Amino acid sequence: MPSQPSRELETFANPKPGRDYEIRFECPEFTCVCPKTGQPDFATIRIRYTPDQRCVELKSLKLYLWSFRDVGAFHEAVTNQILDDLVAALQPRAMVVEGDFLVRGGIHTVVEARYSMP
Repeated sequence: MPSQPSRELETFANPKPGRDYEIRFECPEFTCVCPKTGQPDFATIRIRYTPDQRCVELKSLKLYLWSFRDVGAFHEAVTNQILDDLVAALQPRAMVVEGDFLVRGGIHTVVEARYSMP
């Protein structure tokens, strides 16, 4: 059965919740759609986080990112949405999501959104 895009982020228990350590993901095949022109936007999404009690399961992260493929979104909005959804699912100690978008209209855009546990 082929995989389908999904907004559901699965998690698992952090194997070392008493230790601060960083998990990093680089997702070079992210796509969404320009909300003005309908043309595809391509980006590398970089995620860095210090887990607390939960870690994200990688297949669910892949399917989650795939779910943006046909969504019209500005770079700033989609990067912040990814951060918000991951923070809601994981409640990490800290997280940074970077959207590194390919050139559009002669402009290269990098958006970095940050979260720190209160």
